[in-house]
Amino acid sequence: MYIVPFVWLYVAFMMAVAEATSPIGTLLGAGITFVLYGLLPVGLILYFMGSPARRRANRQAEQNDSNQGDSSSHAPADSVAAEREKPPGL
Repeated sequence: MYIVPFVWLYVAFMMAVAEATSPIGTLLGAGITFVLYGLLPVGLILYFMGSPARRRANRQAEQNDSNQGDSSSHAPADSVAAEREKPPGL
């Protein structure tokens, strides 16, 4: 699944190397090329591809929280901690 983004990053890296080694190219141009053609698009694509998994994880966490909340509401009253008494003189 991740082979396409890795290959695209390789292509963008090679484009940046060509920019840096060109007689009229610069290292700044190579860095901008790599970021704009490589890191930014791949990061966005991977973020959007991960959205369904994050949504499922959030739903599962909410279900776990609601299930734990239901079980704690049925706890006996004896399990509640007693309130501390104030020391004399206060």
